[in-house]
Amino acid sequence: MAALLSGCENKHSRLNDIPAPKTTDQATPERPDPSMQPTAALGQGTLEERVAALEARLNKSKEALDFLDMAYQQQKQQAEQKERAEPAPDAIFAVNIDDNLKMGLVKGPLDAPVTIVDAFDFACPYCRKVSTTLEELVKEYNGKVRVVMMDMVVHPPQAMPGHLASCAAAKQGKYAKFENAFWEKAFDPYAAARDPSKLGEDNIYAIAGEIGLDVEKLKVDMKGEECKKHIAEDMAELAKFNVNSTPTLYINGTVIGGALPKEAFKEIIDAKLKQVEASGVKPGEYYDKEIMAKGEKKFRSKLDPKPH
Repeated sequence: MAALLSGCENKHSRLNDIPAPKTTDQATPERPDPSMQPTAALGQGTLEERVAALEARLNKSKEALDFLDMAYQQQKQQAEQKERAEPAPDAIFAVNIDDNLKMGLVKGPLDAPVTIVDAFDFACPYCRKVSTTLEELVKEYNGKVRVVMMDMVVHPPQAMPGHLASCAAAKQGKYAKFENAFWEKAFDPYAAARDPSKLGEDNIYAIAGEIGLDVEKLKVDMKGEECKKHIAEDMAELAKFNVNSTPTLYINGTVIGGALPKEAFKEIIDAKLKQVEASGVKPGEYYDKEIMAKGEKKFRSKLDPKPH
């Protein structure tokens, strides 16, 4: 899998959490540490003093070894936790996009052989970056790629109005037009000036009017239960696959976390197109018959066995 650039999400060395080792024979006025006395060096002093010095040194060595073992075990646990959070590279995840297709939350032809599911947040700069790349890919592949949008709100105060408005715009058949306008006229000014009002309802209503939406209907639908329910269902579906950051993308079931350079996307898409051609399945039926019918319906990590 190509290396990702970055993403938005809802890290301090573990060694700092490990207490320093305690010595068993710390020096006190009543009982000096034998190993610290001039006559306690190995080969010097009485036999008793030499034995005491040796025992003290052995105790300190054991404490140091215990400390190193503790550090190793914590690092090992940390590495295992990381691998358990990373998806299996051979997994094909079957993300259900039926409702999103019915609502028109798609760019590109419905019968495209390659489906890119884009789990995004309207306040995420990396989502903004990848949206431009995906627009270009849909055009360049000319009928072979479709992008299906899914709501993954990781910045609710800033992003939720935009997600509700995009759902409301979809009810008027203008999802893609609104989404493009939102990035340009709401997110870009917000990112430039760090002005939260640019992502707010007043600016959204102004944008909606500019692109020909029925603003009053948009307001009603934004505040209605249907769009809230749709966003919650998107996030519940994505939760099955442990999605907690944006953008997260699935290219015919292969997960990509973060914004990739366009050439990296093209490399993956080209490989997927070859798979579609080799399968003998009609391009417009590939996602249903190969991804949904045969793919995995929940997250599988690097450490989990492949299902039979």
